[in-house]
Amino acid sequence: MDRLLEFAGNNTLLVFALVTSFFLVIVTELRRKAGEVTSVLAGDAVKLINNDAVVVDLRSAESYARGHIVNARNIPFDELDARLDKLSNLKGKPVVAVCDAGITSTKAVDKLKKAGFESVYSLKGGMTGWSQDGLPIVTGKKTKQKK
Repeated sequence: MDRLLEFAGNNTLLVFALVTSFFLVIVTELRRKAGEVTSVLAGDAVKLINNDAVVVDLRSAESYARGHIVNARNIPFDELDARLDKLSNLKGKPVVAVCDAGITSTKAVDKLKKAGFESVYSLKGGMTGWSQDGLPIVTGKKTKQKK
């Protein structure tokens, strides 16, 4: 114990940096939890999709046509407010919001939660992360687009 106190006394700047880093991690984690923005990794999204989650692709129609998750519904972010009534029957189901990189989907999660959706998730990393994990993507118009 004496050596620990001696180390702390001789390296006050290092000890201060360690304690500050520790508290910053704690504060950041508490803020993330309080915000209730739930991001899921691609593997967790697959589990949700297998358990009847609905995927809402927030990208443009062109991006959606270039590649999307199987059975994803394409609702561009700009049109989300206007089309919330068409999604109202999904309020009891889990919803996974997807965009290019996971930034726009976080905003959509907030909107959907305010609209009364119970379990809404943002795909961390968006379609970029999905592709990098080697998960399947449907291109073109091979699947029916649900509206």
